[in-house]
Amino acid sequence: MGRLVVVSNRVPVPDKKGTAPAGGLAVALQSALEARGGLWLGWSGQSCGEDAIGPLKTLKDGNIDYALTDLTEKDVEEYYHGFANRVLWPICHYRLDLAEYGRREMAGYFRVNRFFASRLLPLIEEDDLIWIHDYHLIPLAAELRRQGVKNRIGFFLHIPWPAPDVFLTMPVHEELLTSLTAYDVIGFQTVHDRENFADCLARQGLSRRLGESRFSVGERTFTAKPYPIGIETEAFAALARRAGETTLHRRMLQSLDGKSLIIGVDRLDYSKGLTQRIDAFETFLTRHPDNQRQVTLLQITPKSRSEVPEYEAMQRAVAEQAGRVNGALGTVDWVPIRYVNRSLRRPALAGLYRMAKLALVTPLRDGMNLVAKEYIAAQNEEDPGVLLLSRFAGAAAELKEAVLVNPYDVEGTADAMARSLAMPVEERRERWKGLMATLRKNDVFVWCDGFLTDLAGATLPRIRAAS
Repeated sequence: MGRLVVVSNRVPVPDKKGTAPAGGLAVALQSALEARGGLWLGWSGQSCGEDAIGPLKTLKDGNIDYALTDLTEKDVEEYYHGFANRVLWPICHYRLDLAEYGRREMAGYFRVNRFFASRLLPLIEEDDLIWIHDYHLIPLAAELRRQGVKNRIGFFLHIPWPAPDVFLTMPVHEELLTSLTAYDVIGFQTVHDRENFADCLARQGLSRRLGESRFSVGERTFTAKPYPIGIETEAFAALARRAGETTLHRRMLQSLDGKSLIIGVDRLDYSKGLTQRIDAFETFLTRHPDNQRQVTLLQITPKSRSEVPEYEAMQRAVAEQAGRVNGALGTVDWVPIRYVNRSLRRPALAGLYRMAKLALVTPLRDGMNLVAKEYIAAQNEEDPGVLLLSRFAGAAAELKEAVLVNPYDVEGTADAMARSLAMPVEERRERWKGLMATLRKNDVFVWCDGFLTDLAGATLPRIRAAS
């Protein structure tokens, strides 16, 4: 049985104590790598001058080898800040108005993918399975194939795949689509994403569909399927139970002074619907004034991609909007919105999820959104909170018992907040049971197993985190 080779833009390298970041994706992939023996390669996060890129930085932790490469400042600007995050990201999130295509950035994106291929090539062994992640590295398999790599190569897209009329507006759409046909297995978050991809191929005449999940290009075939990503459900539930006993939890409860907590946790991004959410919360308070002084919205929004002008402008807009609502509706002893512009550690988040009566997960477009799943896992089964979820999040395809809303409908979302907060405990329990059953059935390890089994073309040992 060959090794697993994972390639991603960034790599969660263990710290000096051997502790790796605790996100569910990292946990699952590290478990898979440890089970099979493996290599994880990606960008170090460091940039340097044109002539300063040195050898790979390597680290071994147990059965896993980590390999990190620096990029030049030009590479970072063109590949990462440029094409990946100012063309692919907005287009995949249906924001054509924010896509800034330039030939220089496009060339940098393909150049860096060739560079990643050259760094990976000497490390590949004959029986390795290669699993490449996300929109930064779409052309990587095609570059490896050009250099003679015959290993099975899979790709998973963590963000949405847009409809043809959106994707095909990109000047290099055909080259990207053709690059994807070099993979053996392509994974999407939802059936809808896979069908959008299939429609793009059909529109361009790039492949023939052989069945629901099988496609052919010339003499080779590949699989394209939905593999909805999960979380480490039981571990996160246990984390939330323990967090309820911490000093932070007690301080937060004391500061609420009996008020119900509503929570939103999102990276600062225009896809998350933050301004619409604050509008909806303000509308909820004005249409249902009995809730004033009875609820507090805690919006945790870490900064994101501050080098990109659109994100700087959005940061100012969201902060000003929250301030305006607080100024208009707040009192001396009640602040409607607590706006936190930094990240919190997962144990702290788990505890906050557990005490929140309502979670607002209302992106305008999202590949999956694991906050929705973490919130459900964190709940007290005797008195669970309610998940209010955008229909345009990938999670909505699985989490049918959530209260589904259209985030563009501000008044409808506001009324859904009121219904959710007034929901009887019996209905909350019933909804939570269905949601939790889904999370347990399809956790992050099931996701990992399913993809790798299809990639290997054979049954593999099941992957589980250490208990």
